[in-house]
Amino acid sequence: MLAGAAFADGHAKLSGDLVIFSDMSNPAPRAVMEGMVARFGEQHPDLDIALTVIDREAYKTQIRNFLTADAPDVANWYAANRMRPYVDAGLFEDVSDVWEGKLSEELASTKGAMTLDGKQWGVPYTYYQWGVYYRKDIYEELGLSEPTNWEEFKANCQAVLDSGKKCFTLGSKFLWTAAGWFDYLNMRTNGYQFHADLTAGKVEWTDERVKATFANWKELVDMGAFIDDHTAYSWQESLPFMTNGDAAAILKGNFAVAPLREAGLDDSKLDFHQFPAINGDVELAEDAPTDTFHIPANAKNKDNARAFLKFVASAENQTIINAGDALGQLPVNNKSSVDDDKFLLEGFEMLSNNATGGVAQFFDRDAPAEMAKVAMEGFQEFMVKPDELDRILSKLERARGRIYR
Repeated sequence: MLAGAAFADGHAKLSGDLVIFSDMSNPAPRAVMEGMVARFGEQHPDLDIALTVIDREAYKTQIRNFLTADAPDVANWYAANRMRPYVDAGLFEDVSDVWEGKLSEELASTKGAMTLDGKQWGVPYTYYQWGVYYRKDIYEELGLSEPTNWEEFKANCQAVLDSGKKCFTLGSKFLWTAAGWFDYLNMRTNGYQFHADLTAGKVEWTDERVKATFANWKELVDMGAFIDDHTAYSWQESLPFMTNGDAAAILKGNFAVAPLREAGLDDSKLDFHQFPAINGDVELAEDAPTDTFHIPANAKNKDNARAFLKFVASAENQTIINAGDALGQLPVNNKSSVDDDKFLLEGFEMLSNNATGGVAQFFDRDAPAEMAKVAMEGFQEFMVKPDELDRILSKLERARGRIYR
């Protein structure tokens, strides 16, 4: 009889209820969510699944209320410090048991981002890479190759400047793009754990290690690496500098590929490389914003929820939901297959095999919203007035003392 309680495909037979709340409200993600629930339901025909999709922005304001008052069994959210308030409040379930065995190896790139206090609090289902997208044809024209260290990175930049172009386009009008530069420079200078501690409020902004990050950044600013007047542009408005050949590269997430291709940069002109090492003593960590599923601590059907999380994290499911005709992003499971797209393949290889330092979520996800705003204003100001660093860092440190009390 026990043997009869499982399907031939090895899935334990589930019954009862499963209530899922999701923020995947845009058309393509919603279709992905509905399809995922349908496939899980086919495996468990005796399970009554209720899916509620909530507008993404409304979800952010409602999540604490529904986790507290009438919790679903599964809920969408984000990794790392974005989940900390709900972990600290006892509103997310410890799901370390879900990670036991092969899943821990298959999801290794994000285990750090899903871990707080030595325990795992959810599972990831999608992410995407950040890195340097560059004009391959310009590099070839100048005889440049992809840099593997800081000295090569700066040497390439100098060669680009000598040719009359800028090294990097940047639109810092809306602040967060400058935070991408801080993330990479800080993780390459001091490592992932230091970066995580800084965004968690455990490190002073006036710390000498933070100043070392800005010293590296100042080298690029002083060279004139970035386009002029970048504070006037959104990131989209900064792209023509690259497509017109006035700038050679951009540090951005993979979402930049589609508009660059639409503007005429095919794969013979556009390429990608990982942000190179600065400090050889720290392992390479990456920005890879990660979307997640969690079990609320007040859920009523936790066994069914755990089974759903294992299904979500499986290699087969992550292949399906991240395909080009679905989310068009990267599966976290390193046994998944990736769409035959040049940049998705490069990103998957990098995050699966060459991000041993850890995966950050991006500054404005890793830091509390109020701290992120103050810090990102400081990053933008530093790029315009690099000699005022001490004043800027003092301001950030005062904010840290106020915000993390």
